[in-house]
Amino acid sequence: QVQLVESGGGLVQPGGSLRLSCAVSGFTFSSSAMKWYRQAPGKERELVAEISRFGRVRNYADSVKGRFTISRDNAKNTVYLQMNTLKLEDTAVYYCNVALSGSWGQGTQVTVSS
Repeated sequence: QVQLVESGGGLVQPGGSLRLSCAVSGFTFSSSAMKWYRQAPGKERELVAEISRFGRVRNYADSVKGRFTISRDNAKNTVYLQMNTLKLEDTAVYYCNVALSGSWGQGTQVTVSS
């Protein structure tokens, strides 16, 4: 059974930084691309970033390009999302996703507020 556990969310002021982590178990981590999504209140879930199996290909939503960085450590079965220069509109619940199986974590809340 695939399990994903996100962590690292919290309350941060505009311009601040957070690093999200997603620890994955239950399958061969390096066999799948990984994705981070987010969902703000009243909005649909949107794709934020994705990374290929060994990290060679990374794609980002236009709204986070240049501010967020996705990475992975296949030895630790973990995918990360480094978020810099956070804006009010980055407030959302952030979820990691296994592209191969479609499995989701429980999400971690990120709140950007002054």
